[in-house]
Amino acid sequence: MIQKMATEELDRFGEKIIEGFQLSDDDLRALLSLESEEELEKLYYVARKVRNYYFGNRVFLNCFIYFSTYCKNQCSFCYYNCKNEINRYRLTREEIKDMCKALKGAGFHMIDLTMGEDPYYYDEPDRFVELVQIVKDELGLPIMISPGVMDNTTLLKAREKGANFFALYQETYDHELFKKLRVGQSFEGRFNARRFAKEQGYCVEDGILTGVGNDVESTIKSLRGMKANGPDMVRVMTFLPQEGTPLEDFKENSNLSELKIIAILRLMFPKCLVPASLDLEGIDGMVYRLNAGANIVTSILPPDSRLEGVANYDRGLEERDRDIKSVIKRLESMGMEPAPQADFEKVLGL
Repeated sequence: MIQKMATEELDRFGEKIIEGFQLSDDDLRALLSLESEEELEKLYYVARKVRNYYFGNRVFLNCFIYFSTYCKNQCSFCYYNCKNEINRYRLTREEIKDMCKALKGAGFHMIDLTMGEDPYYYDEPDRFVELVQIVKDELGLPIMISPGVMDNTTLLKAREKGANFFALYQETYDHELFKKLRVGQSFEGRFNARRFAKEQGYCVEDGILTGVGNDVESTIKSLRGMKANGPDMVRVMTFLPQEGTPLEDFKENSNLSELKIIAILRLMFPKCLVPASLDLEGIDGMVYRLNAGANIVTSILPPDSRLEGVANYDRGLEERDRDIKSVIKRLESMGMEPAPQADFEKVLGL
């Protein structure tokens, strides 16, 4: 196991992953239990080695358009849950079309259309399908949809109109923790929605939270649960307490860090997309996540945008520093660069 490895053995460990070595549960326990800076740097080194074998120094860039912050759900961890008394917005068709015009030629590989489970769209699902069509017509780029648990008919229609990727996060595969996080929601419903999307030709993204009551064993359960999905993109995000939510005052001194799990995701899913989100620590945090094995930058906002992200460390700041030009500049300083669009479409099987 990795904590018993000498530094000179690390290259061989990376090679074993590339050759098809699968981590056992004991391997996962050992990796999740690493604590010293030296051990963690070894882990990140191996994760980068595996990533670079498949993707080189090239990174993908995902534009995040949170077009509606209305939601019918009561997720205890989410700022946008229906019980939270906050200012909300819902972009109009014209606003989305104007935004697309501003994004033309910006350098994004994919557009992520995200919303809460907004009754406006759930009552009339064709309204959502129409937005997919607008974005496809305006930009012609691959589209990720993150609409929550949409019905199968709507998923099929969105696929026909040009949606390529379906993102739906389980957050945890620990059933008891799921009940506490996604209050009143169906565990199987989310799993089945991803499975249906995959069967219809979508690429799918799954994701988990850490630092929210998960321990080593529940984290292993979640990693194995994601593996069973056959996902194309796997995400982990640190829980950030949100004002006005049931978990607003939740605090946990966890050693199950996001960076550690990103590196483990790279070893478990060597050919998959693993996000470096800007939501928690901005571009500085992106650097850490890429150095842990991530290969797609997410939650990049449109230029001059006041749109929301999923968890906004920078809410209310005048300078948000989450635009694509700032991201590319930092990538170049790291010796990395945006991948050609053809590389991304090859990942999607287009």
